[in-house]
Amino acid sequence: MLNVLIVDDEISHVLGLVRFMEWEELGFESPSTAESGEEAVEFLQSYHFDVLISDVSMPGMSGIELAAEAKRIHPHLQILMISGYNEFEFVQDAIHVGAQAYVLKPLKTEEVALRLQSFRAAIEMRREVVEQTRKLERRVSGSIKLVKERFVDELIAESLPVEELIASWDGLLTLPVLNLGYQIIVLGLDRYPSSGMEAKHRMLLGSSLKKTLEIAFSYDEDIWIAQTTSDEFVALHVNPLPAARAKVEKQFQFIQSIMSDQYGATVTIGCSREGFRWEDAPLLYREIRFSMTKARLIGNGQIVRCNDVEPGDFAAYRMHDEFVPGLLKGLDSGDAEQVAEYMNRIKEALLATGNASFSYVHAFAMSILGELIRHLKWRNEPDGEANILMWRQMLDCGSASQMAELLAGYVQRYTATEQKAHLNQQHNLMRKVSLFIEERIHEHWTVKQLAEQFNLNASYLSVLFKREMGRTISEFVQDTRIGRAKKLLQDPHIKVYEVADQVGIQTTAYFTYLFKKLVGVTPQDYRDYGYSLDDGLQLDIKSDHRTSSSSPL
Repeated sequence: MLNVLIVDDEISHVLGLVRFMEWEELGFESPSTAESGEEAVEFLQSYHFDVLISDVSMPGMSGIELAAEAKRIHPHLQILMISGYNEFEFVQDAIHVGAQAYVLKPLKTEEVALRLQSFRAAIEMRREVVEQTRKLERRVSGSIKLVKERFVDELIAESLPVEELIASWDGLLTLPVLNLGYQIIVLGLDRYPSSGMEAKHRMLLGSSLKKTLEIAFSYDEDIWIAQTTSDEFVALHVNPLPAARAKVEKQFQFIQSIMSDQYGATVTIGCSREGFRWEDAPLLYREIRFSMTKARLIGNGQIVRCNDVEPGDFAAYRMHDEFVPGLLKGLDSGDAEQVAEYMNRIKEALLATGNASFSYVHAFAMSILGELIRHLKWRNEPDGEANILMWRQMLDCGSASQMAELLAGYVQRYTATEQKAHLNQQHNLMRKVSLFIEERIHEHWTVKQLAEQFNLNASYLSVLFKREMGRTISEFVQDTRIGRAKKLLQDPHIKVYEVADQVGIQTTAYFTYLFKKLVGVTPQDYRDYGYSLDDGLQLDIKSDHRTSSSSPL
């Protein structure tokens, strides 16, 4: 049975809910009751509740303030707010702080019952998810083989930064200290595109290779096997001794012969160079797969070692298929971190070609410059002048380091120019948006409508506005309305309800609530005691009117 707390300063409403609702049939214990927000907080701190039902308007702590505090105490608490027809703006605030639903006065028991049934279903579903998650955690924790497989799969996929990945596996898997390093072994079925192999047969081959690997490597607990695709497996050999390495090498021919004799399939096997940091695993994996791809051009069923491939080949492959596209993408999106990351990789790749001929390195750097020039367009510069200068400077370079620095400077200048222009555009656009809001502060615009007005995506507008203005659109609207209200309140001939209407707040009650929340006093107190005719700033008021201000929405 679930526990519910009902809070309302009008005792007749509380008694009516307690008396006329079929609590037991709905799956609830007889409810606890409180007549104020302060009393309800004491209950919430002392006892566990699943559902809170609260009136919006109460003296002292309002229902909105109670909902916010209740969510802090019990984050998964389901909250139902009760409001009058003229208090809908209160309900919006309540939902913002975590209330799940509301009902309007006069209360209808069937409507309240429907909300409670919905709450009960949500609570039971959450409990079921928590229980299933715990069961899954227990099963996963009991299967070290599965844990190792998932770790290897995530490690080489580079789905997370390695530090975060290792931290996320803490408690499930104790990673060994890499005293002797590790080696990545990739075992992949060779494909025959023209054979028209059916999916069923491909699945059979993949399952057969998996079983073969498990048998072949079953003697060594330091070999962790993971399936990366339907026809590829990765074996991570951790801290292998020389004898263990030799034994693994012997198993390669066993694996290839079993797959060939039993299933007529060939397997290409690749052995990476040694790794001594977990952070290097994704790169080692990509290196050996590249080597295997090149080897398959000659023939299937080979055993490939990373040392068999020219080091410059993989660097060139990464440069044109990974580094340069990543750099250009970062430049297009204005992502400074991505630009810096890929520029560093390009510099490292150029410097790593020290053993190659100078003409090879020069051609390498010139090809990168060509990619950049074709892709980038400079602002406010005569066409071609900057590019011609760059070509000449590149031809005059006498070392790989000079070429790397020249490319980095070219990208840096372009990035700075584009970023400045982009920031100016954003600043001007957000200035137009803020002026638009200020001129229509008495109207009610949604973020979606505002975005459509300026041909923007609503989410992008929200993020851009917050970054440029330092406040959300909702906070800016509230602050602007309160700022306008302060000025209007200085005119004694304008009624408080007229001020509320002129700044776009529909009810005097909500205007009073919001003004007190943001300014610290009611509108009437502000008019009577709280402003200076010179600057409109709030002054200290009499102690019997003083109240602590709250943070804006």
